[in-house]
Amino acid sequence: MGLLDQILAGALGQRQQAGSQGGALELVMQLVNSYPGGLPGLLQAFTQSGLGQQAQSWVSTGQNLPISPEQITAALGGGQLQNLARQLGMSQDQAAGGLADLLPQVVDHLTPNGAVQGDAVEQGLSLLRSKLMG
Repeated sequence: MGLLDQILAGALGQRQQAGSQGGALELVMQLVNSYPGGLPGLLQAFTQSGLGQQAQSWVSTGQNLPISPEQITAALGGGQLQNLARQLGMSQDQAAGGLADLLPQVVDHLTPNGAVQGDAVEQGLSLLRSKLMG
């Protein structure tokens, strides 16, 4: 099983376990794709919000530190989170919860060597999107 298959299998498994967060993987993909500066810009937003240790743990090869839905909301701002949630037909609380559950794993899998590599991230998201959307 390839890396993207593992990401998809893990994400879909979590979606089935957490039924109210049914669009969480789509939410993560939408966030990474639409965030100004892409994944590096998103990680910088967490760092600037005082969550740099968590963000760095997702990129590094060690253990991923958890993040709460409240921390997600604080880092991203309610407006951006609300827009993403609306696009996917979920509440802002569901969006924050879904991101808190999946964002650390997705970032970890998109940065397997402990570094953000723009082309690899875009290719990974593109393949993940095609597997998810059919």
